[in-house]
Amino acid sequence: MIRVVEIFGPTVQGEGALIGRPTVFVRTGGCDYRCTWCDTLYAVLPEHAASWRSLSADEIVEEVLALSGGTPILVSLSGGNPAMQKLGPLLAAGRARGLRFSLETQGSLPRDWFRDLDYLFLSPKPPSSGETPDWEIFQACLDSAAGVAISLKVTVFDAADYDFARALAARHPEFDLYLQVGNPSFPPETAPEPADLAGELMARYRWLVERLARDRWYAPTVLPQLHVLAWGNTPGH
Repeated sequence: MIRVVEIFGPTVQGEGALIGRPTVFVRTGGCDYRCTWCDTLYAVLPEHAASWRSLSADEIVEEVLALSGGTPILVSLSGGNPAMQKLGPLLAAGRARGLRFSLETQGSLPRDWFRDLDYLFLSPKPPSSGETPDWEIFQACLDSAAGVAISLKVTVFDAADYDFARALAARHPEFDLYLQVGNPSFPPETAPEPADLAGELMARYRWLVERLARDRWYAPTVLPQLHVLAWGNTPGH
């Protein structure tokens, strides 16, 4: 059984290499990290586990296809850290029904079923997260996904995160790198309206674009979180 926090869509992928692609999201519960700026704590912290569901691979596939009207669609597996779940059976059941799968993880848990994904997005956490990547394990994740379309993503809040991203690019120049503007986390009672949050994110975006231009670093793709600009930090988007 797979611990599922929410299944929602169709909407669009809001970040990374597939930004704008129509997608159904399957968000799983649990994470081996505790990032300081996590914006999905309801999918991370054990105190929220009572609201999670335990579903079989077939049950998840049926929910996805019900949302898509029976039309095959891209499924984004997210979390928390979806690599904590045994998702091999889900990938097999979904592929048999025409679904395609992407997964984002920090690269802390290599899994042999990574090779059955269509897309793997590895997002090692920068200094602002309070977490430190284990690069040997990160490499094991890359090795587990041989033959899969892999790209890297770094969330950038500040100059230290930016330097981390440059070091990652030097370590793995063979992969496309996406830089994502940091999305600040707020308690529910103080969360800004989507329009106010969008203004904050775009100010951060301008800073990041200007920093790359100043450094003549033209290799990465620089993106905001499209879904946050549209809907804010509300679950189900």
